Amino acid sequence: MQKKAKDRIYSVGINLFIIALGLGMLYPILWLVAASFKQSNTIFSDPGLFPKAFTLENYHKGWAGIGIVGFGTFFRNSFTICLLSAAANAMFCSLTAYAFARLKFIGKRVWFALMMVTLMLPTHVTTIPRYIIFRSFGWVNTFLPIIVPKFFATDAFFIFLLVQFIRGLPKDIDDSALIDGCGRFGIYAKIIMPLTLPAIITTVLFTFLWTWDDFFNQLLYLTSPNNYTVPMGLRLFLDSSGMSSWGPMFAMSVVSLIPAFVLFFSLQKYFVRGIATTGIKG
Repeated sequence: MQKKAKDRIYSVGINLFIIALGLGMLYPILWLVAASFKQSNTIFSDPGLFPKAFTLENYHKGWAGIGIVGFGTFFRNSFTICLLSAAANAMFCSLTAYAFARLKFIGKRVWFALMMVTLMLPTHVTTIPRYIIFRSFGWVNTFLPIIVPKFFATDAFFIFLLVQFIRGLPKDIDDSALIDGCGRFGIYAKIIMPLTLPAIITTVLFTFLWTWDDFFNQLLYLTSPNNYTVPMGLRLFLDSSGMSSWGPMFAMSVVSLIPAFVLFFSLQKYFVRGIATTGIKG
């Protein structure tokens, strides 16, 4: 009985510590939400979580945006870029991974090694060459420099992830499909893709989130406010002269978190299933 009591006390202590740690990690988010409902002139003078004067004016002003461009335009641009990037990455990275994992071709190991080298290459090294190329194409101030590279499977991390999933699948299913008259692309579309669905969903999830939060590339290629995305729209609320609109910026920051939270929690079970089952079970 004494041992059970000690184990119970230990368990309660661990749970309380985890809860306290979780609340500490969530405090910045809670403060952000609380600040979005405060008046702009009281946000930093009233650092508490509970606003003394509750207001929705920040959301109204924030959604109206800056100048003639409303924040709805920034959301539409971000969704356009993120959805197309996620779809292209899922399709073409999985095709490339299928080729590396299942097909035989000359220089396969060399090409795979070169792909892994690009994974270790800092992105800033290729920034200037990419900008020069896209400027010569006349793509500056369009979504094309951000979206088009996804159609060429340029994200080596996701290719490597999918290759590992596909290598975990038994090759007997490929041989059985070939005997039944199924082609290579048919094997990929009808067998490999359904079995690697958790890995593909993981690719979609992280591509969407990383593209949604990306600021550097969008700042580099988008120059017109009508083409700005959510991160760049939030930046417009900050003024170097000191007339920053903190309230509207915090309000739109809260709104910008909603798509990421909804997407993550809606796909969380597939993400966990992919890790737990190594992508073999559907």
